[in-house]
Amino acid sequence: MMKRVSNIIVLVCLAAAMLGAMQSCKKKVNMTAIEIEDQDRHYYPILQGEEFELNYGITNVGDEPLIIKEIQTSCGCMIVNDKLPLMVMPRKKGFIHIKYNSTKNVGLVKHYIYCYGNIAETGRAELRFDVHVVPDADYTRDYEELFREQRNLDGSVGDAVDGGLQRGYYVDNP
Repeated sequence: MMKRVSNIIVLVCLAAAMLGAMQSCKKKVNMTAIEIEDQDRHYYPILQGEEFELNYGITNVGDEPLIIKEIQTSCGCMIVNDKLPLMVMPRKKGFIHIKYNSTKNVGLVKHYIYCYGNIAETGRAELRFDVHVVPDADYTRDYEELFREQRNLDGSVGDAVDGGLQRGYYVDNP
């Protein structure tokens, strides 16, 4: 019985020693300064449904390795093409690759990309871009089609009774 208790004590001590050794392998990563190439971008107009790649250059100007652990986009229309965590060594340049799909956007759209890591001061870098998404003329309905659709949705009883649906127009009562 005594031998069994001593074996258990030895195993517990070994487990504690291994746990302490594994924790000592972790190195604290200090904050580092970065420079972002063209952080705020304005793209030329594109047709709705077009896709394009965004490549943001990030230079680590600090003395510690830059580690970007998370990248969040302001819209589901952007996909991050990088495996995380992304590491950039001191005095080196790395890139963040984003694929943008304009299918569900129309008009002037502004998007933001947030990069989280050991970035000096706030721990976050913000990348911005805007683009004017123009709808394709083949899919744009004219005013008559829009009016006809709205009239059909309303289902006006007055037009059916007065015979207004056959004429395609109506007049005010005198």
